[in-house]
Amino acid sequence: MKSSSGYTEFVDRCRLSGRLWLRSLQVLAVTLLLLMLPIGSSANAAVPASGGGAGTHVYLLRGVLNIFSLGLDDIAAKLQAQGIPVTVVNYLSWSSLADEAAAEYRSGRVRTIVLVGHSSGATVLPDMVARLDQLGAPVKLAIGLDSVFRTSLAGRVGRYINFYIGNGNGEPVARTNQLHGSLENVNVQNVPGVGHITIDKNEIIQRKVISAIDAVAFSSRPREASAAPKPETSTAR
Repeated sequence: MKSSSGYTEFVDRCRLSGRLWLRSLQVLAVTLLLLMLPIGSSANAAVPASGGGAGTHVYLLRGVLNIFSLGLDDIAAKLQAQGIPVTVVNYLSWSSLADEAAAEYRSGRVRTIVLVGHSSGATVLPDMVARLDQLGAPVKLAIGLDSVFRTSLAGRVGRYINFYIGNGNGEPVARTNQLHGSLENVNVQNVPGVGHITIDKNEIIQRKVISAIDAVAFSSRPREASAAPKPETSTAR
């Protein structure tokens, strides 16, 4: 009897351990799935604009896995506080996002399109600019934060600013003959505390990004794309 009782107790313990292990595995699977999906936040929903920012919409593209570009969420929150609508997505959604932005532009609900991308999000920005140009929705302002792949820019864009870390893996954006607009490659290697993972979270860089967006969103006479742009290369301090 004691032997049978001990065996039963052993089986019960094994079943309990199995259930606990399965529950832990389920929690881990859900956690990994959430990391792979776009992070849901209030920044993903457009907020009605007020004042001079009416008609502007800022689309922000995170990098790989959504976990290295959370500084874009801070930028989005600061823009929302000014009444500027924002949308934050993973860079993999850039094509469908371009279609969405073009539809909003053609409807008249959005008059000024602004793009911001970090890492892989910065890498796809030239493609998104070209796509929107093809769809008849030119980009007023695009800001890339340290793309680590060589890219080239074509199409219509009022102003394209590429912040990159020259002594790291960042790359300048190349101009093509098909570009109609202003391109600025800005080396930010001398900005204190800047790095590929931290550039989007760096307060100095965030202020530069928001200042450039404000200049477009709250301008009484939005600047048109230049027909004869001149390349600019500088180093930010």
